[in-house]
Amino acid sequence: MLRDDINNAVKDAMRAKDERKLSTLRMVNSTIKNADIAARGEGKPPLSDADLLGVFQKMIKQRQESVELYDKGGRAELAAQEREEIAIISAYLPKQMSEDEVKAAISAAISETGAAGMKDMGKVIGALRAKFAGQMDFGKASGMVKAALTG
Repeated sequence: MLRDDINNAVKDAMRAKDERKLSTLRMVNSTIKNADIAARGEGKPPLSDADLLGVFQKMIKQRQESVELYDKGGRAELAAQEREEIAIISAYLPKQMSEDEVKAAISAAISETGAAGMKDMGKVIGALRAKFAGQMDFGKASGMVKAALTG
């Protein structure tokens, strides 16, 4: 489904002569193809929509890091370009959870898995990834899980 949405958006961007959106979506398509090729090399099937959400989040994270570097280096035009790409890619992610929703999901996952300490952190993160792929930043969530399990 996501692949079809992106391919249709590429066609729409071509018709609208929206160069920024067109180049960003082509880059997204290229990244998806590369990830599919890597998966095939490991004997896995093409990426599912849930896997693609992880790819998109990785792309957004890379752009956010670039924005920081461009801002520090005084390159406002390049930072703005990266922000536009982030907005375009983000449109294909599900709505992100608020911090309160993430905390509630973490406490629910802890009680579901019966996690008692830090040794169970992997179980909790695994349960969260299964339910909320693409909806939360797992880098931040893992810190919150660690705090919940130790505190």
